[in-house]
Amino acid sequence: MLSKLLSHGTTLALLTLLINQSAIAHCQIPCGIYDDHARVATMLEDVETIRKSIVQINELSGKSDPQSQNQLVRWVMNKEQHAQDIIDSISDYFLTQRVKSSQDDYARRLTVHHAVIVNAMKAKQTVDMDIVDTLRVSVEQLEAYYPRHEH
Repeated sequence: MLSKLLSHGTTLALLTLLINQSAIAHCQIPCGIYDDHARVATMLEDVETIRKSIVQINELSGKSDPQSQNQLVRWVMNKEQHAQDIIDSISDYFLTQRVKSSQDDYARRLTVHHAVIVNAMKAKQTVDMDIVDTLRVSVEQLEAYYPRHEH
């Protein structure tokens, strides 16, 4: 009985692992379901979230009450997460699926995508709005490569 239970448990664990891996790796299989423009739009939303986070961080940074400190930490974490989401989108999706060495303008595409990653990293490191503006411009430069498609 125990061996049967372990067998079912092992099978269930393996199946769960495979399902989770499939969900994580969704865009690294040839599924054909892509909306590149939507991904760029999401990154632009991330930029605006980073901007709002920085505003809130600056407003709360001079306050010492526990509630303000709690909110300050939450806004810092929010800024970090949205910057990381941009980095992940570029590295895990665009650089693995959309930027190909066979493209005539490969070096330029690589440079533009890399700039987004670097600017998102800088946004994590600072509360400087100039960096956020630079990040926004770098993400907007991707729109030329991924225009909206009408289906």
